[in-house]
Amino acid sequence: MSDFPDTDGFRDGRNIRDGYYRGVGLEHGTLCEQIYSDQDYQHAVSFATGRAIATPNRLLNLFLLVKYYLPKLPFGHIIEFGAYKGGSAFFMAALAKRLLPPVQLYSLDTFEGMPPTDTNLDAHGTGDFADASLEEIQSAKEQYGLDNVHFIKGLFEQSAPSVLREAERIALVHIDCDIYSSVKYAYEIVKPHMVSRGYIVFDDSTTSTCIGATEAVERFVIHRDGLLSEQIFPHHVFRAP
Repeated sequence: MSDFPDTDGFRDGRNIRDGYYRGVGLEHGTLCEQIYSDQDYQHAVSFATGRAIATPNRLLNLFLLVKYYLPKLPFGHIIEFGAYKGGSAFFMAALAKRLLPPVQLYSLDTFEGMPPTDTNLDAHGTGDFADASLEEIQSAKEQYGLDNVHFIKGLFEQSAPSVLREAERIALVHIDCDIYSSVKYAYEIVKPHMVSRGYIVFDDSTTSTCIGATEAVERFVIHRDGLLSEQIFPHHVFRAP
């Protein structure tokens, strides 16, 4: 495939050309090599080494969104649901500190593993990913000097409302959750805070082990709210109305 649609506008709520450029460029083109040689990427990825479990292409796409696309939007902060050991949060925070200095990043997690899951739907079980330590992550944050990232411990239902009241406006939400209930809640609570055309990224809804996450996106994002994906590789990306 050599040519993308030549329109740079929106079709059914998403920018088709942008989606092709990022998705096809990462999967079949030369974007990966270009990003690997980018000094901003090299700086940011050093903070994620040994911490991020996201596939490399997903970090590359977050890089593209933060560096090249968030500056085109109305001002808003970044929020992440599902931090694990802080890899993707540190990665995005390092980029934002260098490229978007006023932007704060809020990363929410229990830091004690997954909450109760639906055993009839979710492949992951209660307590999965319990080997993260908030104390260790906070210590690393101080060492890294990333004062623009904030790790908040607790169930999303306990932490997200107050965090979003403080943040007010969100330009990018990274929903890095594997199970139905967490994906559904994260999407519902963040919706009213999204800036126009803000990016809604679901890290796991195109992953074979996360059908619960897939169902939440299908039921609420696509079927009920009528949003269509701007990308399906390397993960689902939608645009807020």
